[in-house]
Amino acid sequence: MSLGRTRSVALSGLEGRIVEVEADLASGLPYFAVSGLPDAACAQAPARVRAAVTNSGLPLPGQRILVNLSPASLPKTGARFDLAIAMAVLAASQTVPPEEVANAVHLGELGLDGTVRAVTGVLPAVLAAEAAGIRTVVVPLANGPEAALVDGMTVLAVNDLTEAVQQHRARHRGVPLEPREMPLPGRRSDQSPPDLADVAGQDEARVALEIAAAGGHHLAMIGPPGAGKTMLAERLPGLLPTLNRDAALEATAVHSVLGELDGRLLIDRAPFVAPHHGASMTAIIGGGSGRVQPGAVSRANHGILFLDEAPEFRRDVLDALRQPLEGGLVRIARGDRVVSYPANFQLVLAANPCRCGKRYGSGAGCTCSPVVQRTYLAKLSGPLMDRVDLQLSVFPVTRAALRSEPGESTAVVAERVAAARELQGRRWAGTPWATNSQVPGSILRERNWRLPATETRMLDRALERGSLTLRGYDRCLRVAWTVSDLGGRERPTSDDLLRALALRGAVSEAA
Repeated sequence: MSLGRTRSVALSGLEGRIVEVEADLASGLPYFAVSGLPDAACAQAPARVRAAVTNSGLPLPGQRILVNLSPASLPKTGARFDLAIAMAVLAASQTVPPEEVANAVHLGELGLDGTVRAVTGVLPAVLAAEAAGIRTVVVPLANGPEAALVDGMTVLAVNDLTEAVQQHRARHRGVPLEPREMPLPGRRSDQSPPDLADVAGQDEARVALEIAAAGGHHLAMIGPPGAGKTMLAERLPGLLPTLNRDAALEATAVHSVLGELDGRLLIDRAPFVAPHHGASMTAIIGGGSGRVQPGAVSRANHGILFLDEAPEFRRDVLDALRQPLEGGLVRIARGDRVVSYPANFQLVLAANPCRCGKRYGSGAGCTCSPVVQRTYLAKLSGPLMDRVDLQLSVFPVTRAALRSEPGESTAVVAERVAAARELQGRRWAGTPWATNSQVPGSILRERNWRLPATETRMLDRALERGSLTLRGYDRCLRVAWTVSDLGGRERPTSDDLLRALALRGAVSEAA
């Protein structure tokens, strides 16, 4: 009896768990089975492995082969375990050095001709291997640049099973083969974002966009079609600083799980995700009947989730955003497990004032019935809008605005945003928060950060009247701190608080 071992990784959300792959060769009639809670695709691995090994000219023992994936209680999904199963079997038959195979993680699907094909989720799997202290990973050639994003890992990117065997044999002899040439990982920040100078007029909206970028605040814009709401939203990512290393890897990992990742690209610029208003709950929040997949809120992690024509989304979908807006995390419960995905995003809502879009100013051109007028924006529920820091009306562009000089460019505004972010970074150093929007209201109201009553009189009055909830009160404080940071002031003034209050409530008033 012979035993071969290697390792692979199973993913639950973005969390990877090391899987011990054990192959046992025993006497008896030829038989090949996989145990350890494999799904249908994983359970079919023996057929693929048998054909791949044979067609690669490698010996396959004509014995009873049992492969166990441990821990057996952890579900194993997909064909990512094919390469690991094949290498464990070859190690058991001494075709490859067992000690070399045992110390590496193998990821990849096998074709019947022995080709090692790309799989999804390689980046979070390699990150899990690094966290477990494993320093060698064998991946498909197409996934090589993605795996190379993790520092300190020896990445063996192979085209087929034969090459994987040759790599292990060469490393065992102490003379590893020359690594294959792989394209160097690029960076999304190398791409130029759309310029804010292209937006005509809309001075108030441009200011709100700058505040949203500087403090990480959620934003809602209401205005007629053609006013520039979408153009403004699309330029928000360009105002944001590039992501730090940890945030960039987390954002890239989500797209890796979805199979949307260009293997040569590190997402270090804030993602911009704009789903269609017909999107389902699963498409926005995540889930699925079989394999649980991240939704748009996770694809927008560390970036922007833009909901254009927001009232056209299903109301239950909109209300489902409330939990990730507060917690920055989505938990999808299934009968046998709970899968978590990060959802730390900025929400940007855009809406027409009514279904026909002409209910602004005097509203004389509006053709909507009174019932439609009352119910259209009402789909944006109070609890949802209470979590949106900045709410403003966007009006049609005037002829004077078209003839005026272009506004400031993205580069100019981004410099002020970066300076404000630097102030926030120094202020909240040593805490879990990086921007004003993340700071709990209880902190801003405690002794060290509490503003004088003479400065907060307007907010206090709005709270007493009931026009502000306590959550709204706290969000106004956060916005005021951001306005203060953009002005280079140490603490907010009464004018900063007044501006924060003025930038809140336009949508609910219009409804």
